[in-house]
Amino acid sequence: MSFDIANSLRRLKPQKWTGTLSRRVDSDLAFVDRGDRAGPQLLLDTTVYIDVLQDRLPDEVAALLRVRQINHSALAVAELSHLLGRLDPAHPQTAKVCQTVQATIASIPVHRLQAPSVAVMAEAGILAGMYARLQGLKRQDRQPLLNDALLFLQALSQGCHLLTRNITDMDYLQQLQPGGQVLFYRQKA
Repeated sequence: MSFDIANSLRRLKPQKWTGTLSRRVDSDLAFVDRGDRAGPQLLLDTTVYIDVLQDRLPDEVAALLRVRQINHSALAVAELSHLLGRLDPAHPQTAKVCQTVQATIASIPVHRLQAPSVAVMAEAGILAGMYARLQGLKRQDRQPLLNDALLFLQALSQGCHLLTRNITDMDYLQQLQPGGQVLFYRQKA
């Protein structure tokens, strides 16, 4: 295992963070716009898949996905596949939704799918813990935050920009670990 907890703690410095985090104004964040085309590889947050499936992905984001190299996280696959077990089999829409989700997962190119490393997983735990402490999060709100921190740090470790509409959580994570690059967007109405 190539992971050094002491090194991670020196880099993240959880003890130096006190108080609370404040959401930055939109103009301080990198939002996708119509001019975005060529650039670094992307790692997709689960929100992107959901917006594609619900036809709520903005046109400028769809255009970006056509020109950038796309990478996928095993964590996003896990979040999507969670639906396959969670949805009520008796509901009339479940079979169709499950078929669509299954087809989406099956369409992911294997060579573009990676799992977070042990180091990323451990550091995500530290980062999510810092966020939870600083913001006073309740216990039930912590697991989704750990998943967000995993995606954020996986993108950083792979040299990718994370594409997401999860503005508040990713803004806070980026404040705690400024090296991470995030491209934000808002869902189409």
